[in-house]
Amino acid sequence: MNLDQELVNAAIDQLDRRWPDAEQAVAAALYLDDGQILTSVSLDNFNAAANLCAETGAICHAYNIDRRVTASVCVSREPGRDGVAILAPCGLCQERFALWGPEVQVAVPDSVAAEGWTTRTLLEVNPYYWATQFTDGGQWPSAADHIG
Repeated sequence: MNLDQELVNAAIDQLDRRWPDAEQAVAAALYLDDGQILTSVSLDNFNAAANLCAETGAICHAYNIDRRVTASVCVSREPGRDGVAILAPCGLCQERFALWGPEVQVAVPDSVAAEGWTTRTLLEVNPYYWATQFTDGGQWPSAADHIG
């Protein structure tokens, strides 16, 4: 499934369900290869070292049910900002999505786009992925490479 407004809306709906009154909050939504949408939220602990990115829960669920992630969006509500902002995946989440290859689509902010965001593949976001140095021919590691 390709990243679209439906996926963005699913992330916003999750944000509003989990934290309807919070001034600051983050949520994510992922498409799986069968069209299913998984959502999750960040785990914010008093001890910041225990925090988790919003995508993590959905990523782990997809992995547990042996489904391929095809697209992801992370949304944020922040004090002083109307509506929500799209957050590009951090380096850790890029690494987690790498399990499913360089074609995974992610939403990134884009002030020129009408929606305020655009879609990029992991390869476009991270063209110099470090793990290609450990594969034959400099290719992105396959799912089998990750397991091995």
